[in-house]
Amino acid sequence: MRRGVPQWESVTRQLTAAPYPTRALAENLADLRAGLAALHTGEKALRALVDQYGQERVLYYMEALQKSAHQNLLQQLQPFANRPLLARESLDDGHEIVVSILFDGQQLALDFAGTSPVHPANFNANVSIVYSALIYVLRLICADDIPLNEGLLRGVRLALPPNTFLHPDFVDEPARCPAVVGGNTEVSQRLVDMLLKAFGLAAASQGTMNNFLFGNATFGYYETIGGGAGAGPGFAGRSGVHQHMTNTRITDPEDLERVYPVRLRQFALRAHSGGAGRWPGGNGLVREVEALVPLDVTLLTQRRKSGPYGQEGGEAGLPGQQLLVRADGSTEALPGVVSLNLQPGECIRIATPGGGGWGTC
Repeated sequence: MRRGVPQWESVTRQLTAAPYPTRALAENLADLRAGLAALHTGEKALRALVDQYGQERVLYYMEALQKSAHQNLLQQLQPFANRPLLARESLDDGHEIVVSILFDGQQLALDFAGTSPVHPANFNANVSIVYSALIYVLRLICADDIPLNEGLLRGVRLALPPNTFLHPDFVDEPARCPAVVGGNTEVSQRLVDMLLKAFGLAAASQGTMNNFLFGNATFGYYETIGGGAGAGPGFAGRSGVHQHMTNTRITDPEDLERVYPVRLRQFALRAHSGGAGRWPGGNGLVREVEALVPLDVTLLTQRRKSGPYGQEGGEAGLPGQQLLVRADGSTEALPGVVSLNLQPGECIRIATPGGGGWGTC
C-alpha cells in the first residue's frame, strides 16, 4: 500500500520478474488481499469500540490488560527469584543456543551470550523470532487464563549478542544477507524447548516442523508434519500433534491426492517413539508419500541426530528419520536437510521424533 492505494502492479512485477518467479501468482495475490482484508476488519472493529465507549475508556482497559498480565507473570515467577538458570540447545550440526536467566523479583533478564555465530546455511533467526518464542513461554508460565499481550514483556531485559545466528546482521543487499528460513521454522522450536527446560516446565517436544516440500516447474507444495510433545510434571505428552510455534494444519488426504500428483501411502502414529517416564512423551508420526510424476523434493528437519530429551529421569524420545523408498522396495537413509529428485513409484517416508518423558517410571 502507498498512501492507502494498493500497488498490485508493482507487487505482480516483484513476484514474476524475480530470478525464481512464482508459480502461483493468483494464489499469492489472494493471500495478500486476505491479509489486507483482515487488517481492515481489525481497524473497523477498533473504531467501532472507540465509537461505543470512547477513546479514553478503551485505552484505559487496554492498559489494564497489560498491567494484569505483568502482575500475573511477576507472581508466577517468584519461585525463581534470585535462582540463576542456565540452558542450552544444539542443532543437529552442532550450532548451540545458550541462555542464562535471572529474575530478581521484579525484572527478568535473559542473556544469550555463548550462542553460536551466524549460520552458514539457512538456520538464522532474528530478534522477532526470539521475542515470539519468549512471550509464548511467558504466557505458559502464567497460571490464569489471561489474554496474550505485550504486558508480559514489561520488565524483561533481553541481551542478544550481535552476529550470532539468533541476531545476525542484515545489510541492504539481499544477496549478502544471512538466510533465515530454518530460523523461523526450526530454531523457534528449539528456543521454546530450551526455555521450557530452563524453567523446568516440560521435557523436549519434537523440536522441528519436519518441513516437506515437493513440486516441479508448474507447481509447488509445502507442508509441516507433527510429532510427539514432551511430557511434564503431572501430564503425558500428546501424540502426533504440532507443538508450540508451528501454527499450521496438514492437508486432508483426499485434497492432497486430488490436487497434487502424489499418493499418500501411510499416515499413522509412530508406535513406541515417545520417551518412557512416569509421564511418557507423545509418539511421533509416520508419513509416506509416493510420487506419480517426477518431483523435486526438499526436506528441512532437525532432531535427526539425537532424540528429544527427557526431564527428571524421563527417557528421550526417538529421533526422527527419513527414507527414500525406491520402486523395487529398497531404501536409502536421507540426511535431515536434503534435496533430491523423486521418480514415479518412489516414496519419501518421514518418521517424526517422539517427545521426551518426565520422571522415573
